Amino acid sequence: MLLPGEPLPVHLMNTVWADRAGVHDTLATLDSLRGWLAAVHDDATAQRITENDIPHFYTLRAALRRLAAHRTEDPRARATASPLTPGQAVAAVNRAITQSPASPQLTLTGHTLGSTTTSKGSPAARVLACVATQAIPVLTTAPLQACLAPACVVYFTKDHPRREWCSTTCGNRARAARHYNRHKPTP
Repeated sequence: MLLPGEPLPVHLMNTVWADRAGVHDTLATLDSLRGWLAAVHDDATAQRITENDIPHFYTLRAALRRLAAHRTEDPRARATASPLTPGQAVAAVNRAITQSPASPQLTLTGHTLGSTTTSKGSPAARVLACVATQAIPVLTTAPLQACLAPACVVYFTKDHPRREWCSTTCGNRARAARHYNRHKPTP
């Protein structure tokens, strides 16, 4: 589920999403991982990802979801299910960052100075390091929030003080559930 305007780490966290049919995993196959990467990063890198890279994306996603649940004090059991403790999740994020160290480089184009960043490692390691590096401010200072609509497992950055849900669909679902609970007949 791609929510517009969300940072890359939130997009990775939200590759697990739910609807009426159940919980879905956007990274379940190599083709779906490549499709997701093409949508959020770039197609050239996506095509260089292999089956062996999928577990690394799963691990980083599990780490980010565990840390998001920890930070937001997320009460949703389905959303917070993770094999990692918060300490293991921090170690996984840091490991992803160090697998492909990035170095700033000064560039000169004509008379103009600029900068670029170079990274070492496989295409997957570079993407994972990029996501993990961007996750640090998302997990420490961004207004990260868990969508508490019924059956939702998504996280989002709260870009407006009154925003409570990840999407209008979840907002409608939450309001309908609240209305039903207020007006349901007592047995």
